[in-house]
Amino acid sequence: MEQHRTRPPQSPPLRRGAPLPPQAGRGGARTARQSGAGVPRTAPAVSPLVQAARRFPNPRLTGLGSGLFCSAVMFALACLDALLFGSSLVVYGVLFLPVCALTAVWVRRADLVTAVVAVPIAFAVGLLPIADSGGGLGGRLMGLVTALALHAGWLYGGTLVAGLIVTVRKVRMMSRRAAQRRRAAA
Repeated sequence: MEQHRTRPPQSPPLRRGAPLPPQAGRGGARTARQSGAGVPRTAPAVSPLVQAARRFPNPRLTGLGSGLFCSAVMFALACLDALLFGSSLVVYGVLFLPVCALTAVWVRRADLVTAVVAVPIAFAVGLLPIADSGGGLGGRLMGLVTALALHAGWLYGGTLVAGLIVTVRKVRMMSRRAAQRRRAAA
């Protein structure tokens, strides 16, 4: 059965560089200065370290996502630690520090504070497979509390790493906003 078109055909797409219709922006056509014509584009010199950092993935995790990421990675690393190193809490602590840094770097700007909260929770979640247990739930709980008490330095260190990274990101974000406000006022 034949179906007839009920809508008119869509207009052809706009060419790049063509003047914009009035509803698309400030009064329609863009001037040469607005479109960047004739302005030489020179990229500032970037160090090799910055170039290497830009090649890494740059996800933006929500508050819940950062907590789940950190907890899942720490649990997986703890299981790996139990298999390869016989439940070494020192290896677990050393692996905890880069996970804290990644969590603080990958959390989105709106949820910066949650990285500092999620990191200690993830440390405790990761301790479950490697904490000494005397058997049963009570033994497992006592092993977890003992591991938290004896290796609190790793917990504080990782939380400090995440807190410092989050603080630097927040200060940079606030200074960018202030600069944008100053430019808008000028």
